[in-house]
Amino acid sequence: MHSEVKRVLSNILDRFEAGDIPQAIAYSMYPRSDVPSAKWSFMNRLLIHLAGTTDARGYRQWQSVGRYIKKGSKAIYILVPRLVRRVDPFHPVEERVILAGFLARPVFRVEDTDGAPLAYQQEFPLPNLPLLEKAREWGITVSTGRLLLGAYGAFSSKSNSILLATPEESVFFHELSHASYARVIEPLRPGQHWDQEIVAELSAQALCHLVGKSPGSNLGNSHAYIEGYAKQAGLTPLAACFRLLDSVERVLIEILGKDELAEAV
Repeated sequence: MHSEVKRVLSNILDRFEAGDIPQAIAYSMYPRSDVPSAKWSFMNRLLIHLAGTTDARGYRQWQSVGRYIKKGSKAIYILVPRLVRRVDPFHPVEERVILAGFLARPVFRVEDTDGAPLAYQQEFPLPNLPLLEKAREWGITVSTGRLLLGAYGAFSSKSNSILLATPEESVFFHELSHASYARVIEPLRPGQHWDQEIVAELSAQALCHLVGKSPGSNLGNSHAYIEGYAKQAGLTPLAACFRLLDSVERVLIEILGKDELAEAV
C-alpha cells in the first residue's frame, strides 16, 4: 500500500480512538449540495470533515473559481481509485477496467484559500430581528455569513460577536442566550458542552414564544438537539431540562428583564 494511503487510513483509526468519528459521520451523511465534495465517496467526505471543513478542492478546481491557496497552507488527502485497463485474455478484442488500488490526492480546505467570493459566502441582509437592540446594548456585533461545518450560528466571547448563517429568529436567540449565559452564569467553556447548549436551546425556544414569534417547524430539530446533548451527560432530555431550569431563568431575565419577563408570561 502506498505510504500516503497508509497515512490517511491511520489518521482515521486515530480519530476513532480520539472519539471524533461519530460527529464527523453525522455531518458526512448530509453533505452540502453546493460544493463539489457532495459527489465524493462517503470516505472522502468523512476525511474532509475530520480536517475541519465542508468544502475542499484540488488546486485547479480552486483556480477555476478564482481562488488561490494561501502561502504555507498544507494539503489534506483524499483517496481516489486507480483504474487500469486490461485486455481479457479469453476475449482479446475486449478490454476491462479494473480497480488496481487507491491513490492519495491532495486537496485544500476553503479556509486555506483566498480570492473571489464563493456563491455560498455571500452575506444576506441582516433582518430586523427581535432583541437585536439587546445585543447592541451589550456591545455585541451581529453579522451574517457562512459558518464552518454548516453551522447556523455562532457566538464568540473573545470578539463579542454573533455570526448568523440564517435569518431565523430562533438561531439568533440561541446565540444571544449564549451571550447572556456568559454574562450571568459563567464564561463559556471552549467547545460545545451539554449544559451550555441545552440552556441556550431551551432559552431560544422560550424567547420565540415570549416575543410572539413562532418557532415554526424547528421544534423537532430542537428536541433532537437537546436529546443529543443530554446523552453526553447520561440524562434523558426531560431530566436534563429540569436540571437546568434555574440557569434558563437567569438567562431569560438577563435578556428581557425581570419585570418584562413577568409581563410576557
